[in-house]
Amino acid sequence: MVMAAEEEKSIQDVLSLPILLADRALKSAQEAESFKPENSELARQVTELSQLLRSAARLTTTSPAVYDRPIRRVSLDVTKALDRALTLARKCRHKKTNVLHHVLSITTAADFKKVSALLDSSLADTKWVLSIFNQDTDNWSINLSLPPIATTDPILAWVWPYIAAVHMGRAEAANELAILAQGNDRNKKIIVEENGIPPLLKMLKESGNLDAQNAAASALCNLADDPGRVRMIMDASGVQVVARALPEAPMRVQVTLVNLVARMVEMDADVKEEFGKENVTRPLVALLGMDVDLEEFKEANSRRTVNSLHLIVQINKEMVKKGVHGLGSGKSFEGSRHHSHRKDKEREMESPEVKLRLKVSCATALWKLAKGSLSNSRKITETKALLVLAKIIEKEPVELKMNCLMVVMELAAVAESNNDLKRAAFNPSSTAAKVVLDQLLRVINEDTSPPLVTPAIKAIGCLASMFPAKEKRVVQSLVAQLSNRNLDVAAEAAKALGKFVCDDNYNRKEHSQAIIEFNGVPKLMNLLRSNNRGPLHLHEIVLFCNLAINAGNSKALEQARVLSVLEGAARHVVTQHPDLRELFAKAIHQLTIYQAGIHTHGEV
Repeated sequence: MVMAAEEEKSIQDVLSLPILLADRALKSAQEAESFKPENSELARQVTELSQLLRSAARLTTTSPAVYDRPIRRVSLDVTKALDRALTLARKCRHKKTNVLHHVLSITTAADFKKVSALLDSSLADTKWVLSIFNQDTDNWSINLSLPPIATTDPILAWVWPYIAAVHMGRAEAANELAILAQGNDRNKKIIVEENGIPPLLKMLKESGNLDAQNAAASALCNLADDPGRVRMIMDASGVQVVARALPEAPMRVQVTLVNLVARMVEMDADVKEEFGKENVTRPLVALLGMDVDLEEFKEANSRRTVNSLHLIVQINKEMVKKGVHGLGSGKSFEGSRHHSHRKDKEREMESPEVKLRLKVSCATALWKLAKGSLSNSRKITETKALLVLAKIIEKEPVELKMNCLMVVMELAAVAESNNDLKRAAFNPSSTAAKVVLDQLLRVINEDTSPPLVTPAIKAIGCLASMFPAKEKRVVQSLVAQLSNRNLDVAAEAAKALGKFVCDDNYNRKEHSQAIIEFNGVPKLMNLLRSNNRGPLHLHEIVLFCNLAINAGNSKALEQARVLSVLEGAARHVVTQHPDLRELFAKAIHQLTIYQAGIHTHGEV
């Protein structure tokens, strides 16, 4: 509380009190009539301390932006020591010749020793603080000695000099803060408490030095693993600084900045929306698609082509302003040729490893930005992102492919609950939707890795209402996954198929017939009998219910004794999921009509 109150004062006001106390203590010590040797030593210490305090005051006056946090902290202890010295010196102004003098002198002698020790500590602290700001500009190093004020918390002896050096633009200091913040929550807490975030953001914003920018971004990235710290970065205008630095930064710095975006977005929903408002999605898409050739894609509808080209022009204009080569047209605009040429040259000089890391990071950031956010998902799909994602899923390495599948999955998940986005982004007649769908199906049909297949299945399931009745290849691919050796993938396929045949899907009857046609019922029964995932098998049971409602007269359902399965599972499932009571009732009723007399109450 005391420190908070002190921070509201200017640094000159903070230093004025100990300077005034030093002058008064010096005068009282010089006027002392008793304990003259002790007061003489006290005067010497106070004089030296007064000179140091005045040096600090001059420093803060000539350099208004100086990092004053350690000066404020030290001044509190200095003020207390000088106040003790003043009180003690005043007691010695008059001689004492009575008996009481002998008693008092014993106490006073002990007090002189205590005050002298306090003044020595204050001198050491003040000298140490001033040494922070008197660094050689050519040969930077910090004084890692431990001042008295930091004995109870030694990390301050590192954090203060590093933050002060960051204020002075030292990339080495930002790098040291990044190392301190790596995996140590207490260090992170102290860096933030000691106002380390603003100078790091300033370095990121204003420094033209690649090492300085990268070090600042790394330090911020290491700090941004806690919602409270992320909110503090946002409150210090960190979202705006990062979003504006991203397009112009060198590629190695961009990797760190994009990782910072992904971390911050994952920690705080408000931060996610703030990044969206800053249009960070567009440079991310541009960087993700830096090597993707989109010339082969042509819109079938001429009006849609015109609208897309207009959108591409707008995107490229924004990218030119921010320093990122635009996506979509395959041609440079006249005003951006020089800048694009420079960026292309810079890109060519980077190693393939750095380019791949940047793309992986961009995909991760887009995935986090899209998750649960309608506004961000809309912004992403308004670019050529779906085409870029489709091309990457087709031919890029596994990690990048997986992250791009996660982007598509999150976009589809948001679109599932918003018909406008679903129609705009995933209209089956659009080129973007077609190529994305083709790649999702290719992954489902050809890949065997669950981390790749699972998001593809989830995306297809979210878009179930968009597929016409004649689009049987989608259902066929999902039915095939019911036999996947990985039971989690098989269950995900059952869940996705459930969205094709649920009451909300207009083509549910046709999709149900397709599932039965592709031998889905026996595969579903085999999956239902597996006990590896526990006894409930909710998605499989729900799928059977909807198949029964939509195609109750199917011989396949009768042969599989689905009526008995549902009757056996009904009580257990409905007990845990009361909202499914009506679904079970409808399914059992429908099957009963076509399978009268078959009631064996089979076990699941």
